Amino acid sequence: MANRDRVRFNVGGQLFETTSTTLANAGRESMLGALLDESWNPGQPEYFIDRNPACFSTLLDLLRTGALHIPSNVPEKLLYREALYYGLLDHVRGAKWGPFDGNTLRLADSVPGRAPGDGTAIRGAPDGGCCVAHGSVVHVYNWMLEERRPISLDYQQVNDVGYIDANSIVITARERLGKGDGGMAVFSAATGELRHRFRVEHGRQPKSFTAGALSLAGLDDHRIFSSCKGRLNEYGIGVWDHNTGQQVDFFYEHPGCSLGDADKLQWLPSKNCLMVATLFPRTDNCFIGLLDLRDKSIPWCWSDAGITMNLEDKRVLHAIAMEDGHSICVINQYDDLGFIDLRAGNTNSAGTGVRWSSRSKLMNQKVPYEESCYPKLATHNGQLFSCMNDSISVFSGSEHVLTSTLRRSYGGSICDFSIGGDRLFALHNEENVFDVWDSPPCPII
Repeated sequence: MANRDRVRFNVGGQLFETTSTTLANAGRESMLGALLDESWNPGQPEYFIDRNPACFSTLLDLLRTGALHIPSNVPEKLLYREALYYGLLDHVRGAKWGPFDGNTLRLADSVPGRAPGDGTAIRGAPDGGCCVAHGSVVHVYNWMLEERRPISLDYQQVNDVGYIDANSIVITARERLGKGDGGMAVFSAATGELRHRFRVEHGRQPKSFTAGALSLAGLDDHRIFSSCKGRLNEYGIGVWDHNTGQQVDFFYEHPGCSLGDADKLQWLPSKNCLMVATLFPRTDNCFIGLLDLRDKSIPWCWSDAGITMNLEDKRVLHAIAMEDGHSICVINQYDDLGFIDLRAGNTNSAGTGVRWSSRSKLMNQKVPYEESCYPKLATHNGQLFSCMNDSISVFSGSEHVLTSTLRRSYGGSICDFSIGGDRLFALHNEENVFDVWDSPPCPII
């Protein structure tokens, strides 16, 4: 039994001996884990692999101990390439940074900008990479922060960008009058190749349109949503199958609901509804609603229409539905957080229903001579994140207590941030530099 448990390798001329228990740690989907399958080279006394032995030794030690120790004579990029060959990249990524926790994040890297002008958006990929939109170009980085081939939309303004998966990026763009080339499309994250475009049909005729905010329904739901703005009657929310590119539904804009100009879309699985938020300053009045595509209804909505406001009053600048599905968090120009209880029924009369927390009005004063950016919100693993000026605040617990602040002075104000692959990415307004924050792995005792 002991001999059958041992497995021998000859890697690039160097001999290694391990156990099937160690190989099982690689997982059945990996090359090394597949060796345990008796249908593949059963009873093989020794496996020869024509690869780098130093990298194999490091990866084998990772499977034995769960810790990653890279010798000084092994370049990191070479190790990552070999890990990709063996199917162990997830193990390497997991060993490089621990489970995501906003209170333990550390600054891992700052990547200088690649384009002039202000950045539009930054989005984290499921594998820890990211993409950054500047004007009509989307710059793509793998999880090692190596830049891949950029995606160029030929001078079309990018409005939003997102990952369907680690290999596919969806981009929404503004229509150019007379060109008919706006809308939305999916591209390869590795090569920038166009895979398919999403069309809007009105009266069975394809129409050119501007696509705005994006949202994906989830891993097991192939639907993708975007706010749409056409020149005739194509105002509302479009729904497509992101595998086929086919339009499957369209929610036409109701009177008093600026759906085509929506800033934020978010799918809520627990309610089987799409949250749509159209916010100041894009429109004078803010509207947040839940759309039920099954019966084309708006079962819940909130608006500040009818309230006379001046520039000093609180204006909702961003919104996000909380992970528990019971409330929506909003933020104003003072970095105050507000919460709207979805269980309280419609609160669309004169903007009532927001429970404001003014704890931060004096905490985030604008830096002199610095161009300010509108605040943004995000949630992840039960924590709430908000950016204001050059910092990101982390709130924890059911009462959303401020527990950490992430700040990096280089680059100026933060214009956007995103969480993906257990990393946080923050895009600065000046010089288009973006920061990468991750959690260090737990020490091996």
